[in-house]
Amino acid sequence: MNSWDAGLAGLLVGTMGVSLLSNALVLLCLLHSADIRRQAPALFTLNLTCGNLLCTVVNMPLTLAGVVAQRQPAGDRLCRLAAFLDTFLAANSMLSMAALSIDRWVAVVFPLSYRAKMRLRDAALMVAYTWLHALAFPAAAVVLSWLGFHQLYASCTLCSRRPDERLRFAVFTGAFHALSFLLSFVVLCCTYFKVLKVARFHCRRIDVITMQTLVLLVDLHPSVRERCLEEQKRRRQRATKKISTFIGTFLVCFAPYVITRLVELSSAVPISSHWGVLSKCLAYSKAASDPFVYSLLRHQYRKSCKEILNRVLHRRSLRSSGLTGDSHSQNILPASE
Repeated sequence: MNSWDAGLAGLLVGTMGVSLLSNALVLLCLLHSADIRRQAPALFTLNLTCGNLLCTVVNMPLTLAGVVAQRQPAGDRLCRLAAFLDTFLAANSMLSMAALSIDRWVAVVFPLSYRAKMRLRDAALMVAYTWLHALAFPAAAVVLSWLGFHQLYASCTLCSRRPDERLRFAVFTGAFHALSFLLSFVVLCCTYFKVLKVARFHCRRIDVITMQTLVLLVDLHPSVRERCLEEQKRRRQRATKKISTFIGTFLVCFAPYVITRLVELSSAVPISSHWGVLSKCLAYSKAASDPFVYSLLRHQYRKSCKEILNRVLHRRSLRSSGLTGDSHSQNILPASE
């Protein structure tokens, strides 16, 4: 195994570790906090988290074994099952992010009617649609025998080895990425740009009120005035940074793999196997970044993490104090006798 393969293997191991720990922590927060579970986005987050964990424990280890062994890492049945999961989980992840963006759009654009428009039942119906949509393509691939080990990506995924099926497979692959990656990207852009428009409108209103207040308070200390102006600037940038993070991580993680899959259908452009595996690793890295982008950096999840940590530390302190008390009593009893 050369240095490139060793680096790709190390990248996969690091992605697996971060993804497993962060998604498990999100799952613990969902189980611990009833307030989070009562909200409709919790269903989208749960769906995304479970998919990320399944990808981490099934697909990533098989790809790691394929990179190390430079061949199919498992039997045909297991590889076809992993390829089915790979196709389903990729589409489900993209559609779940689109569902989260729709939820944010409804919450920001229609704040007064949000609870009526986005109930748990509505969220469950959206999750059911993402499952049906994501299951359609791997189910069709099973019927057409287009699942197996792909040497270019060192993973079990969509593939076709028969030259006479090249055109049909190209149409199928193009339709899959158009209705998963492209559709989700369009939904993300439309919803988040509308959210950004509303956020900027509210920022302008707040800025007008702030400037009027600063003009009236003529005796205000210059340092306080500067802090108010800096807060104005941060407030304007906050929504832009968040939306750029949502759309940017989606593109950085999925676009290289999707483009590579489409370019691969044209035999005129040769693709390096190292780039193929790297693009697959970037797609896997979305499972490691999702918990931070959508969950762990939010106030409710941070609060839940602190409560879980405090509970664990409290139990340890009780156990240690109990053990200290027992040892102290054992030391005293012989002396009293």
